[in-house]
Amino acid sequence: MPKRKHVQREHTEDWQTIQQYTLWPEQTAYELLRPVVLFGDPAFQRAQETGEPRTSLERKADAFDEQGMVSFFAFRPRKQPPETARSLPPDMRQLIVDLRVEMPNMSIREIAEICDTRFQRRPSHHSIKTVLASGPPPSIQMRRFLLWNDTPDPAQRRHNVVQLHAEGWSVASIAEYLALSKQTVYTTLKRWVQEGVKSLDDKSHARHPRPRKVTLEVANGIRKKQENPLIGEWRMHAALLQEGIKVSPRTCGRIMAKIALFMDRTSPKDQRNPRRRCPSKPLGDMSIGVSIYGISSITNFLISKDQYMS
Repeated sequence: MPKRKHVQREHTEDWQTIQQYTLWPEQTAYELLRPVVLFGDPAFQRAQETGEPRTSLERKADAFDEQGMVSFFAFRPRKQPPETARSLPPDMRQLIVDLRVEMPNMSIREIAEICDTRFQRRPSHHSIKTVLASGPPPSIQMRRFLLWNDTPDPAQRRHNVVQLHAEGWSVASIAEYLALSKQTVYTTLKRWVQEGVKSLDDKSHARHPRPRKVTLEVANGIRKKQENPLIGEWRMHAALLQEGIKVSPRTCGRIMAKIALFMDRTSPKDQRNPRRRCPSKPLGDMSIGVSIYGISSITNFLISKDQYMS
């Protein structure tokens, strides 16, 4: 008679005893839920019998109803092998070596960020140091981009900045590599974000005309109000504010002066107001009359004298 593989035990519902009989965690999890999912016992009653939280039993029962026995087998991710320099892709190893040749002062951290930007994988500092010490020979022997001032095309200059930034270079490294200021790098990248490809061309430095506040309608209104000689620039400014037109008093004064000068030139001379004579100034006609009267009297005196002598 063959030997039995399993030991025969007495049937029991005691949870402490069942825990001693089970061999696997999945078997223990099923025995914990068996009265709930098989016989429909309330979860709070099973929680009192086993000491497990009621919400945990309800959640596990819902998972069993959806997934079945698979819900008892917890997912255990495979342990990833430790990363080494040899486990890095050949393209990443070549990039690390080329970055050190192209930019000797670039930090290990920035090299890792550039690798993460290009390959979506961030190598450790130890792996980068190992690749730099015993990696492949560099594939470049000279700079990829000229200095900022040595690049004749302005659009190519800004394109170089955008290209390096897209590869993951920091602003400080771009400024040092191209020999320009950080502010220029920030300005170039800001224009690229706002304008796109149009930002690569030179921007005009000409002064942009500001919108004119004084239109022909405003000037015509000032001309009509200027017919009143008691209105000055401040009163003109207040009158325009009442109409919702905001013009400074100085601007009103300049416009009024131009209008007065224009009207003075275009008006006929006979319609001009005669100038007032100063009261203390003698009249020109009276002086002429006095001089003529004096000459006539002298002439009459000489004529009478000749007649007397004769």
